Amino acid sequence: MTRELQALLEKAKKIQPSPEHREEQRRSFVYGNTAFENDRITRKMVTEQAEKLAREQNERRK
Repeated sequence: MTRELQALLEKAKKIQPSPEHREEQRRSFVYGNTAFENDRITRKMVTEQAEKLAREQNERRK
């Protein structure tokens, strides 16, 4: 491994993703895994379900 690559890896270890970025990555992961099993799954469907779950969680917290 080159020094440059090692330096980049060390820098990457210190980066903290924002909550928005984590949610974006979560949805991407869900889409990738579900679409692999069922090609009728769309990103829009994943987004709609994620937003529905978020609303339901917010309602339970009240």
